Amino acid sequence: MNTNIKIAVIGLGYVGLPLARLFATKYAVVGFDVNQSRIAALAAGNDTTLEIDDATLQRVLRPAPSNEVGLYCTATLADIADCNYYIITVPTPVDKNNRPDLTPLFKSSESVASVLKKGDIVIYESTVYPGVTEEECVPVLEKYSGLKFNVDFYAGYSPERINPGDKEHTVEKILKVTSGSTPETGHKVDQLYQSVITAGTYLAPSIKVAEAAKVIENSQRDINIAFVNELAKIFNLLEIDTHAVLEAAGTKWNFLPFKPGLVGGHCIGVDPYYLAQKAQEKGYHPEIILAGRRLNDSMGEYVASQVVKLMIKKGIIVNGASLLMLGITFKENCPDVRNTKIVDVIKALADYGIQITIYDPWANPVEVQREYNLTTTTTLPIESFDAVVLGVSHTVFQDLDFSLLQHEKSLLYDVKGILGDRADGRL
Repeated sequence: MNTNIKIAVIGLGYVGLPLARLFATKYAVVGFDVNQSRIAALAAGNDTTLEIDDATLQRVLRPAPSNEVGLYCTATLADIADCNYYIITVPTPVDKNNRPDLTPLFKSSESVASVLKKGDIVIYESTVYPGVTEEECVPVLEKYSGLKFNVDFYAGYSPERINPGDKEHTVEKILKVTSGSTPETGHKVDQLYQSVITAGTYLAPSIKVAEAAKVIENSQRDINIAFVNELAKIFNLLEIDTHAVLEAAGTKWNFLPFKPGLVGGHCIGVDPYYLAQKAQEKGYHPEIILAGRRLNDSMGEYVASQVVKLMIKKGIIVNGASLLMLGITFKENCPDVRNTKIVDVIKALADYGIQITIYDPWANPVEVQREYNLTTTTTLPIESFDAVVLGVSHTVFQDLDFSLLQHEKSLLYDVKGILGDRADGRL
């Protein structure tokens, strides 16, 4: 046990909680979140994001503030006042115009600043464009703490690489990029993560390099997916099976295995806008990055149009037809509905006058209602439909008897390309 190190993790979501749990196996950790119901659930040993199983969480939990190894979860700011490492893991979304919204970062920086002391290190994990940590967040820390940067306190940046729902690539098994505002701080931050990350760490030469590395990781994936989405549109016009083409091309050793699909979530569908914003501030218009975003953002309407075309070909009257949407989360086997592109498909289908039932055993109906004003069910409907769309490849969907869900003259459309010949059409 290291009695000199006490860590506060600010924001206990998909990123913060797994990190806090991991650090709590070796250090005294305080997890802070403004969401009281989230804290109550965690204190009871339950993670509603399902990233940490209850038994694993309960093993590290402490019922009261402590300097012993373990995790204490709180919504009281005073409880983090005696920490010396502050790790900020709050969301960095975009607004309705796809402009970066740094409000959560600024608010959490203010909170940390109110308890900041000489010698403390503040580490950011949230995805940002290069320069945010030192040019946007540090001034907030200075203003509200009255302390001087790189004299009284220091900063680090270590981009999160959490993959929600992935039980194989967990936080300790993913190599971690680290950085610090001074060479000495960089080494301290690197050593801190190295002590718990079994996959190892990579110390970047500066905070800006680490910020840029994170934002291009997801921009690269976004562009690659946009390319195969465009191929899907072309091959559908040519009446060629896109998946068969990709499988054939994939026999070459250096062909990258990307599949067409809806690009949602709070990483791939968001991060490129952060890089584009910074580029535009410097007078450069990023063409490929934004073209990829435009194409991927158009895929919801495209999927809906394909479904409607196939319904017409089958002689199904579209206006007033019943359709079952399987899944609404942004990815498989994960309850996260933030920035899910399935809602784009639903909205476009509803515009055709189709009556849509949404079934997703992973999604919280209250959350979906609050976020999108849509009604969902966690129970499989017992009636049959004019069309069934597999939108998310939850494992539970793969064993469904689709014949029970379909009328005699009915359509089965596979957005994810996992149903093979069972589907009438796929992306």
